[in-house]
Amino acid sequence: MDIFAFPPLAALLNAAYGALAGLSDLLTPLAGASAAALAVVLVTLLVRALLIPVGISQARAEQTRARLAPRLRELQRRHKKNPERLQKEMLELYRSENTSPFAGMLPVLAQAPVVGILYTLFLRPEIAGHPNELLTHDLFGAPLGTSLVSALFGGTATPATFVVFGALLAVMIAAAEVTRRVFRPVPVEGDDSPMNSPAMLRVASALHYLTAVFAAFVPLAAALYLTVTVVWTLVQRVILRRRYPLPVPAAVRV
Repeated sequence: MDIFAFPPLAALLNAAYGALAGLSDLLTPLAGASAAALAVVLVTLLVRALLIPVGISQARAEQTRARLAPRLRELQRRHKKNPERLQKEMLELYRSENTSPFAGMLPVLAQAPVVGILYTLFLRPEIAGHPNELLTHDLFGAPLGTSLVSALFGGTATPATFVVFGALLAVMIAAAEVTRRVFRPVPVEGDDSPMNSPAMLRVASALHYLTAVFAAFVPLAAALYLTVTVVWTLVQRVILRRRYPLPVPAAVRV
């Protein structure tokens, strides 16, 4: 089922196409065939700038959750045999602190439609019945509408495809490694929950690299959006962590 056949979504996709194509036309004298790629970068920066207040709220929520962690562990210890009482006490604690366990998820949810629209814009040969001119654009010779995986299995990969995707993936992997090292979760003494186990902490660290894996399967335009987003997110997290530092937990004694 094509969800963009639904008239409101079709109109939204056409409006997004018109805006991105118009911006690409404005940038063509500056960037040539890579104008659409530059337009994607500018759109990404605009989206991330609009989400700065949400990022601040996310940092505050993370700080609050870290501060509440010892009290939550105490509740888990006290009511581990009574799940209903535990859930009630935890919700009451979050309510008293004017936060929730899901605070800070908005940046991820807010970006999902943007990635979805970019993915669709650079996947369809036609938009609202007219040819998709965005597919004629490339980034240093690599077509914006082609993914690394499809190029490899379709036999259309060129040196430009490998160079451009390789550069983007290298940036994402480097950002993921820095994020993993700087924001590595530390085992907390007294917390016997599954999320505090060494195995789960290793899984949490590995999740930082999922964006790079995902980027290999989406059109280059969407991969470009993800790359800019990953770098922005890392820089923003570093800045906000200094502004909203987390309390240092008691690490597990080895």
